[in-house]
Amino acid sequence: MGTMRVSYGLVFAAVVLSAQSQPNRAPNPNPFAGNPQGIAEGRELYNRTCTVCHGYDGTPGEQGPALGASGRRYLRTSDQEIFDAIRKGIPGTVMPGTGLAETDAWKVAAYIRTLRGTAVDAPAPGDVAHGEQIFWAKGACGDCHMLRGRGGVLGPDLSNLAGRRKLYSIRDALTKTEHRVATDGGRHELSLAPLNTYQAVRVVTRDGKAMTGVLMNEENFSMQIMGSDNELHLFYRDELRQVVYEPKSLMPTDFDKRLTPEEFQDLLAFLSRQATR
Repeated sequence: MGTMRVSYGLVFAAVVLSAQSQPNRAPNPNPFAGNPQGIAEGRELYNRTCTVCHGYDGTPGEQGPALGASGRRYLRTSDQEIFDAIRKGIPGTVMPGTGLAETDAWKVAAYIRTLRGTAVDAPAPGDVAHGEQIFWAKGACGDCHMLRGRGGVLGPDLSNLAGRRKLYSIRDALTKTEHRVATDGGRHELSLAPLNTYQAVRVVTRDGKAMTGVLMNEENFSMQIMGSDNELHLFYRDELRQVVYEPKSLMPTDFDKRLTPEEFQDLLAFLSRQATR
């Protein structure tokens, strides 16, 4: 019995020593992940030190590939792998170590991660609660858009907006008439099809009644329109005097003028956190 106890003790000690000698392979979390200020500083550092080879804001450069291309497959995806590539370079390639301080390298790594993700990975700063008030009140976004079962049905459901769109795409949709980008989906969706299911249309009936809305369905003899009143309307072709397919979306693109700078920023902060997990 004594010999058996000694043997078990030696085995147990060997296992403990072996475990202690193994390197920690758990990924090292980035202390600046999700930190808007740290990510902004990482962007400045990147554009100042990395654009000798890579392009500005993650675009392709003369010697380095794009670091934010949504359709690209990346070999280094974890925080630690990106950090190591920044600090130490990549052996066997022309990628050198940057010589950045550890804190600065983590900031650049956090910024690079945001280039590959969507808005929820790097949400906009601001007062989220106030942004929600703007969404439902002054911004009137809920008149057309659904959010977690509440709101209108004239436009797309925004419950997973930040999980599908990058922050700049959300901002552009609120401020630019032409804002669609073919591959602006981020890592969750490589490509987003144009929203051709939200074709704006205006009709005038033979008795002079006009209606504007979104075309839901049409055929030779009839058409269905989701009106601006969020009601579905059926029209027979012989009832209509005029049908106009509007080239522009019904979505307003002047929110930066409708709202104060603070209100607009808070609305962005709210929208950039709307994602389903």
